[in-house]
Amino acid sequence: MKATTRPLILVLAALLVCPAVLLHAATKRHHKRHRAASGSSAKTASAKSAAPAKTVARKHHRSRGASAASAAGKATVAARTPTSARLRKVSYTSSAHTRAHRRRHVYSPWTSPTFADSTSSDSVDGEDLMVRRAAVQALGPYNGSVVVVDPYTGRILTMVNQKLALSAGFEPCSTIKIVASLAGLTEGVIDPDTSIRIARRTTIGLTQALAHSNNFYFATVGSRLGFDRVTDYARLFGMGEKAGLNIEGEQFTPLPDTPPSDGIGMMTSFGEGFYFTPLQLAAIVSTVANGGTLYYLQYPKTPAEIANYVPRVKRHLDIAQNIPAILPGMMGAVEFGTARRAQFDPDAPIFGKTGTCTDNRSPTHLGWFASFQQIGSRKLAVVVLLTGGHAVSGPVASGVAGSVYRNLVAEGYYAQTPAPMSPAVLVNGPAAVSR
Repeated sequence: MKATTRPLILVLAALLVCPAVLLHAATKRHHKRHRAASGSSAKTASAKSAAPAKTVARKHHRSRGASAASAAGKATVAARTPTSARLRKVSYTSSAHTRAHRRRHVYSPWTSPTFADSTSSDSVDGEDLMVRRAAVQALGPYNGSVVVVDPYTGRILTMVNQKLALSAGFEPCSTIKIVASLAGLTEGVIDPDTSIRIARRTTIGLTQALAHSNNFYFATVGSRLGFDRVTDYARLFGMGEKAGLNIEGEQFTPLPDTPPSDGIGMMTSFGEGFYFTPLQLAAIVSTVANGGTLYYLQYPKTPAEIANYVPRVKRHLDIAQNIPAILPGMMGAVEFGTARRAQFDPDAPIFGKTGTCTDNRSPTHLGWFASFQQIGSRKLAVVVLLTGGHAVSGPVASGVAGSVYRNLVAEGYYAQTPAPMSPAVLVNGPAAVSR
């Protein structure tokens, strides 16, 4: 071989080898980043499992078996596919195949359908038909219930899906934080400015904890209150008893005798051990809306019953001084927190609290939203409960409630003059309750 051709051959060889070298290096970097990310995730998961807040983390339902199968499938594809092809396809082909595989084999532990006709067995006798129309349109195809109450009288204006609303109840999820907040404030274990450390360098106050539904904050409140005081306040707010007065078919679940096995913090963050009905939750949020009066909910069915309606007070709660402390968090949930789907409007503010969890007694996945809106001097309380699978959640329920309010505004409901009350004397229940 001539000396003059040898450098040319070396250059050509280098050009052929370099892409392979670069490809090999890129592949090593890709796998190195993947291993580092996996290690970081494992360390993070280990740290979280060791933290005190492990019992109040959001409940996850993804099957470990499905994850392991997916990982094994990816390893098999990687072993059979050349490196260069794998690099070309990693961003779409394998991912699409894996997603399709997961969709075909998803296991659901829930028996309730997400979508159903929620009005099929309802009776509309005595209901405010404008309110009912707004609620039915807002609920749409979801399998759930909407209860709308006048918080100043306790009258149920509409009850969509009466069978569900009158049932024995479901786990209240994070809506229990309304009761936990007022109990903590009244008992002095927190105040509006109390900050609780939820991470190494992070503290959070009541407004942010309510708006973002922080579980660790409210688990701490529950631990400070203790089981007896938590259940005492649950009883004061009407849990463990019927919310309605002579409402046919209404059921309820008694209060628990002992705390849950995984701690009192689960009671005040997820509502574990409690079972709320939509009527009970409507009575609670109405009590907050009107300043502390817990009314018996009534469901008049005839024109005569409506014309002679008399509000009935179950008891007065000594919480008026603490309600202003929770309103910023309830409004913040709609403005920037978990209930943003309700759509914040400063001219017609909505105050509410979402709840998302699994009710193991049913079993079903739940989406709760307890709320009230004030426009001028008028207020309405709206509670939404959705049942089904992963598609339902507290944020989705808040969107339904927001649609109820907007439908009523569009219909001019708030501009109507309220019907005159019966001149009968207001019948009071037990004397004001205080601790």
